[in-house]
Amino acid sequence: MDGKKYKVVWKRKIEKRLIKCPRYVQEKFWVLVNDIERDGPVQKGWRNFSALGKNLYHCHLDYNWVAVWYCEGNSVVVEVTYVGSREDAPY
Repeated sequence: MDGKKYKVVWKRKIEKRLIKCPRYVQEKFWVLVNDIERDGPVQKGWRNFSALGKNLYHCHLDYNWVAVWYCEGNSVVVEVTYVGSREDAPY
């Protein structure tokens, strides 16, 4: 959207949580990562996308599964901070 190329990063715990998600949720997560890399952290086309606070965003990968990510100001680095069950989501 804005012409920048974004880099999506996460800590090892995100990989461990992602492995526990159903396969179709994992596949949607990778689509989300590609969308963020291409278009940036604001992903209005994703289900229930919303800003959770300053520079913090989330969307539903499915009814019961969500992803949360953070992007500091004008940075091109976006950090996934949570992926998993919406019941356990940090918001």
